[in-house]
Amino acid sequence: MKYCSISEVSAKFNIPESTLRYYEKKGLLPLIERDEAGRRLFSENQMALLETVICLKNTHMPISHIKQYIDWILEGNSTLETRLNMMQNHKQAVLDEISMMTESLKGIDFKITRYTNQIQERNENG
Repeated sequence: MKYCSISEVSAKFNIPESTLRYYEKKGLLPLIERDEAGRRLFSENQMALLETVICLKNTHMPISHIKQYIDWILEGNSTLETRLNMMQNHKQAVLDEISMMTESLKGIDFKITRYTNQIQERNENG
């Protein structure tokens, strides 16, 4: 199995090494192996899990919920329904946020159009 160092993973995902250490400390990256010198070794499975953590974090899932999700993964297939329910609820929360942001963007576009028109009128009227 191929392993990557923390600096390689940091570069691959474009996140600071300190964030990776934080995620591990919070229990979001369990079972990370270490070499003889104590350096973290990320397996392909760990990087796939990290990708999920980043996805959930980027969609504003709280760390405590991500930790719960990871715990359920570690418990195994008996938590599949629970994990599915969590992902369905999170998806709806993300969709609700997208909808709110889309509506808010309309207000911003209105202001941009208004200011653009006012500047254009001012420039034309000298």
